[in-house]
Amino acid sequence: MDLTNEQLLDMYVTMNKIRTFENRVAELFADGKIPGFVHLYVGEEAVATGVCASLTDQDYITSTHRGHGHLIAKGGDIKLMMAELFGKKTGYCKGKGGSMHIADLNLGIMGANGIVGGGPPLASGAALACQYLGNDGVAVCFFGDGASNQGTTHEAMNLATCWKLPVVFVNENNMYGISSCTLNSMCVPNIADRAAAYDMPGVVVDGNDVIAVCEAAAEGISRARQGKGPSLIECKTYRHRGHFEGDPCAYREDSELEEWKEKDPIPRLEQKLMEIELLTDAKINEIKSGLQKDMADAEQFAEESPFPDVSELTEDVYT
Repeated sequence: MDLTNEQLLDMYVTMNKIRTFENRVAELFADGKIPGFVHLYVGEEAVATGVCASLTDQDYITSTHRGHGHLIAKGGDIKLMMAELFGKKTGYCKGKGGSMHIADLNLGIMGANGIVGGGPPLASGAALACQYLGNDGVAVCFFGDGASNQGTTHEAMNLATCWKLPVVFVNENNMYGISSCTLNSMCVPNIADRAAAYDMPGVVVDGNDVIAVCEAAAEGISRARQGKGPSLIECKTYRHRGHFEGDPCAYREDSELEEWKEKDPIPRLEQKLMEIELLTDAKINEIKSGLQKDMADAEQFAEESPFPDVSELTEDVYT
């Protein structure tokens, strides 16, 4: 797959946008300005960025509890995202969803999901709708290594293969389901090995190499659009922060984290782009300064927005 200079730069900007957003959210959460829990995507930016580079607004994604990166990569508005995190009325879900339930159906973002393994059935359902309507749309399901062991995930994969649904299952294997290492919770070396049971292609990629992710995703998405059915892509990656903000991470060694930080996806792409002279120090500073301003604007929007009124307590809430 030959990526254009514009595509490479777009992916670099997107990864930095996710990182900048998440770093600021970490600070705001520590300051007590964000209620509830947040699960940050720092370190995994290449996965969402590489996959969503091949998607359009007519395509769908399902997300996870660690979903900010998916939303931004699919085109989510960081002002509305930040307002939602603050619990404000101007947020994506009018302040009632918070970090784990942001959705934007206009962009095909079916929503983050606090239920482990909750996304695969939704993605298969969206893919069935695309197939039924014949609109060339594709659904992408982001799910973690913990969700790979859930029955809902296996049921969705089985059905997707039986009906040749246009869905791509993207596993973000960051090695830990909360505090449980993947090596202790499955008996095969790769989650993608399980694709054989469903007669679908299964590939393993370096989840910290955005170009490798993009190429694998483009192939799976193209295959789905052609009516050839689902595929499974396992992206080996690592979260730099805890499972949630406040997690002491006592279950992993500091040396392991430092080893993975050496594989940080953003500096890796940055180095490649500087080598081919698509980036300079001045351009990097320009990009990062612009993103900092965007974050400040989003934070100000959230700070100045009103909370929902008590009279709106039951509006847009379904059980």
